[in-house]
Amino acid sequence: MNLRSFFSTSLLLGFLPQYAFAEATKSGAQIDWLSTFGSLIFVVGFIFLLAWGLKRMKVPSLVNQRGLSIVRQIGVGNRERIMIVQAGEEQFLVGVTSQSIQLISKLESPLSLEDEAVGPFSSQLTQLLKKNDKKV
Repeated sequence: MNLRSFFSTSLLLGFLPQYAFAEATKSGAQIDWLSTFGSLIFVVGFIFLLAWGLKRMKVPSLVNQRGLSIVRQIGVGNRERIMIVQAGEEQFLVGVTSQSIQLISKLESPLSLEDEAVGPFSSQLTQLLKKNDKKV
C-alpha cells in the first residue's frame, strides 16, 4: 500500500461522521472504537507524511557539526552530487551518490566563502529589477 492511499484511507476513517455508522451498528461502543481507531490511523499517517516531507526537503541536521561544512555543491545527476567539503582548515572535492561517497581530491588552495561567485539566478534577477526600475 502506498503512502497516498494510506493517507486518504486514514482521512476517510478519521473524519467520517459517527452517524454514518449508527444505522449499520446499533451499539455505541462499536462506533467509539471505530472513531478512535480512525483517529489513530490519521495521526500515524500524518506523522509519516511529515517525516516524508522533511526528508524530501532535505532539512539540515539539527546537530551542531563544528568544523565540518559544505562549501559548495552541484548536482550532476538525479541523485549524484559533487561537493567541496571543509574539515577544519582543509577542503576536499567529494563525489556523492545514493550508495557511496568518494574522495576525488584534496584542494591545494582552499576556496573561501567570500569568493563565491554570484549564481545565474541572482544575476538574472538583479538585471530584471534594474530594467523595471528604469521603466518606472
